[in-house]
Amino acid sequence: MALAQIRAGLTGRTSLVVRSQDLASAYGNPGVEVLSSMTLMTLLEQACLACLEGLLGPEQMCVGARMEMDHLAPTPEGFTVSAQAELQEVQGRKLVFAVSAHDGVDQVARAVHVRYIVDRQKFMASVAQKAAKGES
Repeated sequence: MALAQIRAGLTGRTSLVVRSQDLASAYGNPGVEVLSSMTLMTLLEQACLACLEGLLGPEQMCVGARMEMDHLAPTPEGFTVSAQAELQEVQGRKLVFAVSAHDGVDQVARAVHVRYIVDRQKFMASVAQKAAKGES
């Protein structure tokens, strides 16, 4: 377990070029030809995961529990959006990240994201157990 290496101050980055499938109009909001909040939230989550790259053991995984995001400005298709995350707090297995995104013109998002490090085998067993209940 590499929990000792996971500490406040770790940073991660990611980016994406906004494509037609990333637009709000592609998610059922007709005529809104800008980056969807859903896609933006996924980008922010990926930046948080980049903070942990190489630090989790094969028996571990990190799962999201909460995201509070302000979507601050619209971003049209073709722009590159870059997200940066910083691990702000480590409370045992609970991780709290500050995240932001910029499209080269405006800051488009700021967020707080909470994730937990969990045991992969236990987590997947609980998912399988739930799936079995849902099938009946």
